[in-house]
Order: sequence, then C-alpha cells, then structure tokens
Amino acid sequence: MLNRDQSQDFSALLPGQTTEDGASRRTALKVALGVGYAAAAMPIMAQTAIKTSSEGLTSGERIFDMAGFSVPFFYAMPTGKKNLPVVLVIQEIFGVHEYIADTCRRFAKAGYLAIAPELYARQGDPASYSQMAKLMSEVVSKVPDAQVMADLDGAVKWAGENGGNLKKVAITGFCWGGRITWLYAAQSKNVKAGVAWYGRLVGTPSELTPKHPLDLAAGLKAPVLGLYGGQDGGIPLTTINQMKDALAEAGAKGNAAAKASEFVVYKDAPHAFHADYRPSYRKDEAADGFQRALAWFKTHGVA
Repeated sequence: MLNRDQSQDFSALLPGQTTEDGASRRTALKVALGVGYAAAAMPIMAQTAIKTSSEGLTSGERIFDMAGFSVPFFYAMPTGKKNLPVVLVIQEIFGVHEYIADTCRRFAKAGYLAIAPELYARQGDPASYSQMAKLMSEVVSKVPDAQVMADLDGAVKWAGENGGNLKKVAITGFCWGGRITWLYAAQSKNVKAGVAWYGRLVGTPSELTPKHPLDLAAGLKAPVLGLYGGQDGGIPLTTINQMKDALAEAGAKGNAAAKASEFVVYKDAPHAFHADYRPSYRKDEAADGFQRALAWFKTHGVA
C-alpha cells in the first residue's frame, strides 16, 4: 500500500480554484495513483515483494500543473534535507502503483529526491484495468511521447522548487519507462545520466511515437546504462546489438554521451526481472542492477 500517513498535503490550489475544487482534486489524485498493485499485473508474488520503510522519509502524493492539467505523482525524499540529487522514476505500463512507489523509497533511502509522475493521467487510470490488452489499447497506445517529455520537464521543475538540485538530475525507468528513459536522455538538458531497465529500443514510427531509442542514439545528451535480460522474449538481443552499434558510431563522431553509454545483459534473466512482485523477478540480477544504477549516477555526477 502507498504510505498515506505522510501524503496528505493537497492544500495547494491552482489559481482560481476553490476549496470544493480542491476536494475533487484530492479524489482524482487518489484514483489516478491507486493503491496496492495494478490489477493487470496479477498474479502478485506477495512473498517476494520488497517493502521499504518510510522511516526517515517524507513521501506521498502531490500534483504539479502542466498547461492547466494537474499531473499527479508520488515522491519520496530524506526528511529535512535540501539540495538533494533528483531521480525521475518512470513507471511500467501499469502506472504508478505500489512497486514504483517502493522504488522511489529505495532511492530516497540512498539520498535522492525520487519522483514518479503518473504519465497516463490524461488518458485513463491504469489501475482500473484487469486485462493487459485493454490497458494497452485504451490507455498506453494513446499516450504521446511529446506529452510525456513535457510532463517530465514539469516533474523536474517541481523537484527544483522542493529540495532538489537541478544540477544533479537522473532518470530511470522500467519496461515502458525504460524506453522513455532513452528518449528523455536524448532531449533533456537537465539530465546527467539515465538507467533504462529492459526498455524497447526499436519500433515503427507513428504520430504519437515518432522516434524510438535507436533513432535518437546520435543525439543522446546524457549517458545511459541499459539493463536487459538475455531471456527477454520481447526485446531480442539483435536490437540491443543494433543500439550498441548506433551508440558506437555516434561516439566515434564525437557524441560523448553515446560513447559513455553501456549495456549489461543478464544472460538468464527474463523481461521485468526487477519487478519483485511478479513471477519474472530475479533477486540477484535485480539487486545487482540497482547497485549498478546507484554507481552509474555517482560516476556521472548525480550523487
């Protein structure tokens, strides 16, 4: 369950908004972020799910305004600390549920202000879907990359106004969020490093998703560490090799971020090996990957 005893600060209203509007806003926020695990992610392996204590942390749900839309997010940070390094934690296709909130707490325990915006908020509530196919067709497929990039800029802005050091910003994401990690590392001037967990690297261009990581390798602005599974049925090793080649070519032409980017492929790991609440979880690979992520951020000036 999300830690709600520390998350009841919904007092800030948008210009012209009444207290009654604020009450509706509180209700909408709770619905958007949900409680527990996303229904479409079942079955849940509760016996392996990591539960990180919020002791010593300030955490919970807030919102930031993006062009008149209230974007909900979960955040966690060490209590009473300022000038913190920032890490954007990007959701799987299931949205910001318990697993993502706990990952934020893990980064907060490591000294970060971790923030996970609900990037589907305009399209629908992922927690309300029990069927993966419907979630994909009715919500995920309707989310424009441009919207996501703008919302991440909004999250970074909020972090800078609430204890974060915008000279030390990182991004990490899982599955759907892994792809977004590559995209944002190619766009944002704030991000110093990224860690992409099993994010798709190639795809067919569309109006909403015009470019994919492979297309953006030459323009990478921050080095990315890719953490992938050798037994991932949805992300062939051939596509990882394509991305490696594209990064090497860009690096040879002077792109320092591309040259510094790396991949770690866990030979026996499947897709979603970090998701400790799912049967795909692989404890050793997940733990190793998280430590590599912390080290990557430190090496590239975030921590």
